[in-house]
Amino acid sequence: MNDRKKFPADGPAPRRRFWTQAGIEPADNGFAVLLDGKAVRLPGREILQVHSRTLAEAMAAEWQAAGMDDPQKRFAAEDLPLTRIAGTMIERVTPDRQHSVETLAGFGEHDLLCYRAESSDPLSVRQEKLWKPWLDWLRESYGVALIVTHGLMPVPQPPASLEKLKQVLSERSDAVLAALGVCVPALGSLTLGLAVIDGRLDVDQAVALATLDERAQMERWGEDVAHLDRIATMSADVTDAARFVSLAASQ
Repeated sequence: MNDRKKFPADGPAPRRRFWTQAGIEPADNGFAVLLDGKAVRLPGREILQVHSRTLAEAMAAEWQAAGMDDPQKRFAAEDLPLTRIAGTMIERVTPDRQHSVETLAGFGEHDLLCYRAESSDPLSVRQEKLWKPWLDWLRESYGVALIVTHGLMPVPQPPASLEKLKQVLSERSDAVLAALGVCVPALGSLTLGLAVIDGRLDVDQAVALATLDERAQMERWGEDVAHLDRIATMSADVTDAARFVSLAASQ
């Protein structure tokens, strides 16, 4: 194992595994995750519990695996991606859904797909071909029309479109809002995030669309480690979010 990669010096200190067995048990609001028979508590002291048994079992599995690949039984928050999303859902989304809706709608206001290269740049042709269908999908599926601009200057979006986005988001479950809170910032696009959660785009397709600019640069100048690392991180985040939604929808 590469300790340096897993536990970077500038990141949070790793934690050490202290339990032997992770499991679940029925709880008031579904199923709670247990470590050696005791319920896991989140930083705000809420119990880690979800409605879906399938999701609870998957979270227990990641706790069971945490630290097992390290000689010192150390693990990082990144080893518990489903737990992190569930924690956000329980302690942030559920108590204040409107804040989550407003935050996510803000990504629609500055959606990546709306910002194109200058029309003289060949990249703008690829952006039009690959990105336009998804803005069309957003309009056709949800009645949300977003304005496209060329260059980096912000473009105001129609207030009616932003209000419609808030309405669309307010109708989503807490689990979906929590998952969107991970994949939308990663992709830089509420449009792509919704398409992933709706099952219209798979993770690889969404990441390819969101990193069109980086991939075009690497085609011209060669591979760039920073770009590759960003793409890998994005892919992992979107994968975790999509998996969380799928598991949360299961019994």
